[in-house]
Amino acid sequence: MKNKTIFVACDTSNLNIVKKILSQTKTKKINIIPKFGLQFFYSRKGRKFLETIKSDFWLDLKINDIPQTALSAIDSLKDLKRCKYITVHVNGGLEMLRSIKKKTKKINKNLKILGVTILTSLNNKSLKEIGHTKNVKELVLKQAALIKKSGCDGIVCSAQEALIVRKRYKDLLIITPGIRLPGDSSDDQIRIMTPKQAFKNKVSGIVIGRSLTKGNIINNTKKLADHLNR
Repeated sequence: MKNKTIFVACDTSNLNIVKKILSQTKTKKINIIPKFGLQFFYSRKGRKFLETIKSDFWLDLKINDIPQTALSAIDSLKDLKRCKYITVHVNGGLEMLRSIKKKTKKINKNLKILGVTILTSLNNKSLKEIGHTKNVKELVLKQAALIKKSGCDGIVCSAQEALIVRKRYKDLLIITPGIRLPGDSSDDQIRIMTPKQAFKNKVSGIVIGRSLTKGNIINNTKKLADHLNR
């Protein structure tokens, strides 16, 4: 499965731990790209480190604001030359999504804009509590339509919705968090799946965090590669 993309979630503010994750997940068997979220990006040394990184990475900021503020946020990231993916939240609306995609074409033509849909920690009950009347699958499809209309490159959704999104949007990048190796705890995630199951659902890439970074990272990476190549 070398052609399948794996994103390792570097969910820590500790730079030494991040460096350890990056070095110990290197393998020729599968393609692993680091994903940096709010915790690392907001840390004192995190933003500075990203300026120096030599490999492609994903900046998972879930930008969600009025269009002008969102554009200013994107503009402030233009020095991060190796950033290949960045997330924006679909809740920001069509105008925000379109504006961001247009802006990034001028800053970095290789930068992929991924629209975040329903977080994998939420389910139908959670959506009702928020005030949504649609269920998870209906809402994700509605949000996928906005992402496609905006010209953005891909969608972030759980692997459980990936297949219905793929049937409707053949060329959209579909990246799925909420991934666990067989037998691992689901922790705070609800809509989860194994890596192999996710790729069977036609996803473009998966995000895997604690199943890789908790415990022996080298052994966990080997376990992931064996699982995918079995």
